[in-house]
Amino acid sequence: MANEGERDHLARDTDAAVAVRAMSHRYGQRVALNDVSLSIAPQRLFALLGPNGGGKTTLFKILTTLLTPSSGTATVGGADVVRERGRVRSRIGIVFQHPSLDGKLTVTENLTHQGHLYGLSGAELKRRCAEALERFGLADRSRDRVDVLSGGLQRRVELAKSLLHRPQVLILDEPSTGLDPGARMSLMENLRELRDRDGVTCLMTTHLMADADACDEVGILDEGRLVALDTPGNLKARVGGDVLTVRGTEPARLAERVRTRFGGAVDVFDGGVRIARARGHEFVPELIESFPGEIESVTIGKPTLEDVFVRLTGHGLHHE
Repeated sequence: MANEGERDHLARDTDAAVAVRAMSHRYGQRVALNDVSLSIAPQRLFALLGPNGGGKTTLFKILTTLLTPSSGTATVGGADVVRERGRVRSRIGIVFQHPSLDGKLTVTENLTHQGHLYGLSGAELKRRCAEALERFGLADRSRDRVDVLSGGLQRRVELAKSLLHRPQVLILDEPSTGLDPGARMSLMENLRELRDRDGVTCLMTTHLMADADACDEVGILDEGRLVALDTPGNLKARVGGDVLTVRGTEPARLAERVRTRFGGAVDVFDGGVRIARARGHEFVPELIESFPGEIESVTIGKPTLEDVFVRLTGHGLHHE
């Protein structure tokens, strides 16, 4: 019999837009997902943050019915991703990492063909295409071939295309890849509008901290394991205080000496030493005086999601 906590979890799963329970997947001997469980409430902007090879794309493929998991279950929009693939596909919109547009067709032609795949036609399809073009600022480019558009505009066409059938859940795989900072900001604004105006749940995989920081919740996936799941603010609060980045000639030796003398959270990362410390500005003079001649520079800032990732995993996001 389930205990109270398990019953609460099951209740949340029942109401969840996306629910994953005890999900594992292997490619031969390699474990891509290791007992992953998470629940995403409706009308949320959720980021699955992790390095390349961490399991994000595998979970993306499972949730979009492109891959059958080795074990575990998942539902999207209340439909099982293995037993009810057709229902899942009717309830999701997908934006792939690499463009799925036909560059030789116009913007409107791409949308029209997408609508046909979902059984839309006639006046209703034309109306939905017109609404999508207007909404994403594409009306004046509707007759342009897609291959003449910028990367940011192509991403807007991808979004418009994925939403024609009015899905409950939008799943995006590394949607900011290749976009300049302005286009990335525009993309996140579009996703927030979908959440707030249409009640769409947006789940995105990303390795970009800025994208994850702009979301309501973040799940950190590393080596196939879900190592944290919380709001960006709560995750950064786990590090607490300030983060000092110290540069010296021998970072590993310096980190060990700092750890021995002062204790606390000390990591070697990206050629430097990261130290989590309350009231870090007061700690800097003491640190420098303790290790004369060994410290070349010290910078100080508030914790970021990158600091959280290093603290939880012991390595950086781009660690191989």
